[in-house]
Amino acid sequence: MACYEGAYVFLLPDYKLCPKIVYTWKGDKVLDEMRNQNFPIGSLDDWYEKAVQSLKGKRAESLQTNTYESIILKPLYTKKDEQSVSNYPGGSDFRRGTDLLGYVKNEWKVAQKIQYETFEELKQKLEDALNKGQTANAFEISKTIAASFSELIGDKAGKYPFAINSKQYQAEILNNLSKTGAQLSGYIANDQIALFAEEGVLQEEALQKWANEIKQLNNQYPNLRTILIDTTVYHNGGANAVQELAIAAATGVFYLDKLLEAEVNLEKALSKMIFQFSIGSNFFMELAKIRAARLLWNRITELYGAEEKARGMQISAETSRFTKTIHDPEVNLLRSGNEAFAAVLGGVQYLHVEPFDGITGSSPFSERIARNMQLILKEEAHLQKVADPAGGSWYIETLTDELAEKAWAFFQAIDARGGILEGLKTNWLQKEIAEAFAKKSYDVMTRKQSIVGTNVYAKLDETVTYKKENKVIKNNNIESIPQRRLAESYEQLRRKAQNLADQKGTVPAVGMLCLGELKQYKARLDFMKGFLSAGGINTIESHAIHSIEDAKQFLTSLSAHFICICGTNEQYEALGHEMLNSLKQSFPTREFFLAGLPEKESQNQWAAEGIKQFIHVKSNCYEILSAILNELEVTMDEKQKA
Repeated sequence: MACYEGAYVFLLPDYKLCPKIVYTWKGDKVLDEMRNQNFPIGSLDDWYEKAVQSLKGKRAESLQTNTYESIILKPLYTKKDEQSVSNYPGGSDFRRGTDLLGYVKNEWKVAQKIQYETFEELKQKLEDALNKGQTANAFEISKTIAASFSELIGDKAGKYPFAINSKQYQAEILNNLSKTGAQLSGYIANDQIALFAEEGVLQEEALQKWANEIKQLNNQYPNLRTILIDTTVYHNGGANAVQELAIAAATGVFYLDKLLEAEVNLEKALSKMIFQFSIGSNFFMELAKIRAARLLWNRITELYGAEEKARGMQISAETSRFTKTIHDPEVNLLRSGNEAFAAVLGGVQYLHVEPFDGITGSSPFSERIARNMQLILKEEAHLQKVADPAGGSWYIETLTDELAEKAWAFFQAIDARGGILEGLKTNWLQKEIAEAFAKKSYDVMTRKQSIVGTNVYAKLDETVTYKKENKVIKNNNIESIPQRRLAESYEQLRRKAQNLADQKGTVPAVGMLCLGELKQYKARLDFMKGFLSAGGINTIESHAIHSIEDAKQFLTSLSAHFICICGTNEQYEALGHEMLNSLKQSFPTREFFLAGLPEKESQNQWAAEGIKQFIHVKSNCYEILSAILNELEVTMDEKQKA
């Protein structure tokens, strides 16, 4: 800083004045001017004009996106979009939560479902988890554990709440626990309809005696929730958020009607119910899903005539298995963190975070990290001290309303077909979910939807152990809802590529014919490497190819059956046609791809000259990789026979 004509100026390092960055100090007058400055008030029209400028002529509407729930997301939300909002948590429609103080008064329960092989292992791991931050008795149930439940739990029955999907073992577990004499809390509950949907076996006789059993259990365990409405089965089948919400509402109504028929008091019946949701990767959609669930249930129970304090929904959530991958499993940590954060902001009461390697078999390390993820949200992010931090957001409030309205319409469609049970009997609901899954799957196959480490940025140097799944075949009387994951199609390709390498002794690879200098072919070469790696296929890159002879020399030394030409459009037209014709004559058994998509009028010419496939950003990645691997398998078999 130096004095210059009575003012202080900041100089560049070389002490040359630059009028664009010189700032002068002229005392209090400047400070007064700064204090009196105001930012201009921008209007929606101003934003629209700026948006169009940045889009270089495109309309601002091009920024809108359509979700799997058929909700159009706008690039900007304002107060005008807000239809209705609860002014405080614990009031109105319960979208902002069931408690006035949120987690400040009632923290969510860390309900990590402990994995185990033996009774002794579960007992030790449960003890360890409860000493290190877990706040609920939560684990997967089995016949062996159900038979010795009281011995397993011991003095923890009354000390910690339960968070257990009891499946078909509910009566056995609760009869076993009656020996302890403890006052139980939390939930030990099951969803018979969800079990039917998953297994494809509908047992109506089990439902007929269900209500009376629940009635007896209610008298014995007044503070324990025993009715579960579990939507994870439908989520893992590929259902979208609207379908999950509507199914939850329809299932809740079914059970409520059954209990009322059994002369259970309405408020008492509601106090026994808990809803379970899987939380997917679309952060704001999943956050809004939890809020919309409470809004819907409040609307339904109000129509039943329930008192306001009984209409609040209790929610148990788990991070989605549907979004997790076998390959590059550490990325699952990021997915789970995103999903757990959405669940907490949505206001759940119980939460399980799936360990990052849970698909292939979790380890003590991954289980600890999963539990600590919740503890960080509580202790370090301080979310236990905030009541509904998402409340009032124009985007989230609007999304909550739109989800609720669309879910209400789908709920009415289920009701018009006779309810949730009839919807499953006729396989209508299964078909609706299958259609939703097909849309998601297609987007993954075409890479419109990215799965990091699987269909984009795949690691070819990782060693993966695939876990065998023993599927029990049952005599289905309805169509079951398959339990799927989005990444499975690409994982099958990777597994096939690995088998080819192990059994045939040759790593699947495609030769890359790189035209011109590095700057000319690098962009498309990088694209092709990423494209092929999604199927476990390596690339063998040529040196810079400047002539037909260079190309022939490369192919002569190459064993790969498939060759991809990489370069610019100009190079393709100047050298590509002549080169391709010559190479097809010299190497007639080789098959050629072209990186990129030529102009429509020249595509037929390229195909006639021998290009098998144009590979570009809009290609169906899965179909192309599957075809390559299938043909490589045939080619390798023929070579071995020869």
